Amino acid sequence: MNAKAGPLPLPEIDVEEFRKVVRTRRSIRRFTDEPIPETVLEDCLELATLAPNSSNLQPWEFFVVRTPELKEKLAHACLGQNAAKTAAALIVVVARPDTWRAHARQALEDWPEEKLPPIVEKYYRKVAPIHYNQGPFGILGLAKKAAGLAVGITRPVPRGPYSTCEMKIWATKSTALAAQNLMLALRAHGYDSCPMEGFDEYRVKKLLNLPGKGLVTMVLAAGRRAENGVYNRQYRFDQSQLVHYL
Repeated sequence: MNAKAGPLPLPEIDVEEFRKVVRTRRSIRRFTDEPIPETVLEDCLELATLAPNSSNLQPWEFFVVRTPELKEKLAHACLGQNAAKTAAALIVVVARPDTWRAHARQALEDWPEEKLPPIVEKYYRKVAPIHYNQGPFGILGLAKKAAGLAVGITRPVPRGPYSTCEMKIWATKSTALAAQNLMLALRAHGYDSCPMEGFDEYRVKKLLNLPGKGLVTMVLAAGRRAENGVYNRQYRFDQSQLVHYL
C-alpha cells in the first residue's frame, strides 16, 4: 500500500435508497422458511464491523446460530418468541468490555499504512492502558475519578470509564452501533431482523459457551419476512417532543 496515496473519491449516494432501507426496516416477528445465503450473511457481518466504535477497539463479537437443534434451544432461551422460533438465523451480539488490552496491541499490529504515526503509537501503548484500566478492585478507576473531578474544575476532561460497570456501558454503546449496521445491511439485501432483549442471558451464555465477561447486548433474529411478520403500523412520537435545536 502506498502510504502517500490520497483518500479514495467518495461515491455518489442516493439518499432515497438509504431512506427506503431505514423506513422499511421493521422488527419482524415471523419469518419464512427461506435461508439466508452464506454470502449475504458474511457481507452483512462485515458491514456491521465497519460501525464507528470507541478508539477502534471493536469491543464486540457475533455468534451466528443456524443449526436447527441449537437454534431451537436458543429460541427457547429467548422465551419462545415467534421471531426466534421462525428465524433463519439467530445472531447473538455480544459486547466485550474485557478485550481492550489485546485489541489495543492488535490495533498497532494491523495498522494499514506503512508508517505508524507517533500519536497513534502513543495512544495505544500509553494512553489506552491508563484510560481503560480500572486496576485491582477498581482502585485505579477511583483514583482517575478523583483526578478527573479535581482537574475538571478548570477545564474539560474525559469523565470515565471509571469502573467495571462503566466499562460494560462503554462496550455496549459501540456494540449497539454495530448491531444497527447489521440490521440495516440485512434490510438492504432484502432480508429482515428483530432485535430481542427478551431472553435468559444466563441460559444463552451457557448454551453457546460465551465468554464469561461478555455481555449479550441482544439476540438478533434474521430472515425473510413472512406476510404476517409485521404486527402493526409503524409510528414514532412527534419530533418536537424529542429533538431540540439550541
